[in-house]
Amino acid sequence: MEPRWKNRPPGSNWGDFGPDDQRGRLNLITPEKVLQGIAEVREGRTFCLSLPLDYPGGNKLNPRRFPPRLFATNRGGKANFNYPFALENPDNTDVVCDDLAMIHLQYSTQWDSLTHVGSQFDADGDGVAEKVYYNGYRAETDMHGPTAENGTIPHEGTQAGALGIENMAEACVQGRAVMIDLERHYGETAATVGYDDLMRICDSDGVVVETGDMVCLYTGFADLILSMNRDPDGDRLASSCAALDGRDDRLLQWITDSGLSVLVADNYAVERVPSRPVGGKHAALPLHEHCLFKLGIHLGEIWYLAELATWLRANGRNRFLLTAPPLRLPGAVGSPATPIATV
Repeated sequence: MEPRWKNRPPGSNWGDFGPDDQRGRLNLITPEKVLQGIAEVREGRTFCLSLPLDYPGGNKLNPRRFPPRLFATNRGGKANFNYPFALENPDNTDVVCDDLAMIHLQYSTQWDSLTHVGSQFDADGDGVAEKVYYNGYRAETDMHGPTAENGTIPHEGTQAGALGIENMAEACVQGRAVMIDLERHYGETAATVGYDDLMRICDSDGVVVETGDMVCLYTGFADLILSMNRDPDGDRLASSCAALDGRDDRLLQWITDSGLSVLVADNYAVERVPSRPVGGKHAALPLHEHCLFKLGIHLGEIWYLAELATWLRANGRNRFLLTAPPLRLPGAVGSPATPIATV
């Protein structure tokens, strides 16, 4: 089968997992990688790696994203919450609660799908750049339309509904993960971490990343979010904790060469935002472009890693079993996650 593209971006892996691949480097989480993760379980201890999904609170971290809202479902014109069935039959003793949520899928602990960031790139070779995503999937619409009452804009997704977060859910996302403890070295300092810095830390801490490993970066950012009790100080968050330097070409090349399958952080975007200024045409989010668009590497953001990182430090370890599927919500650009680490 021919690929849907004639040109592929420099440094990309388009087509390497097949012309219709929609999982990207999740393909590297093989049964052997799952077994390697299981082999890291020695204590049977588990850690929840999700913040409460109503954190950070407000919309200072991202003005387009708001906390989740819970509502009761409707039952005959009444709120279907603490609802006694005796209202329908006096002999019934049941009391029921049933609710629904309005939730921004990337508000709190989250996965980015491969449609979260694409690029304007001439994939079909006609000399004109078009909006395109991982493995050459095209946007079906301009993603513009009438604004709904809740402030959202309808979208049709990418070609044939490809690259939605359900592909990640179907891959299950379980295997060996590796912690890189940036907070241990930088504390709350707003360090922008490049290749040399990252290699120094990995060498110092004995961290080795192998093909198919899921890499987690602990920076302490989510700890700050928790300490602010749903009333975040945007200025303090913007000037605290480490993040990767998405403009560092050697760092991006390491992401390629390491064979890591997913990249996770407890901070807002994994990379420093805004990125260092450069001239000419360029991506505003260079690490996102490199991972999501070029390599099919899903990004995890705003995870809660503090308790796990503390335990790993105390026990001289940096590897663990990670189980972290997203919601199986077809066509979604991202998803809340409740990841679990087992050691």
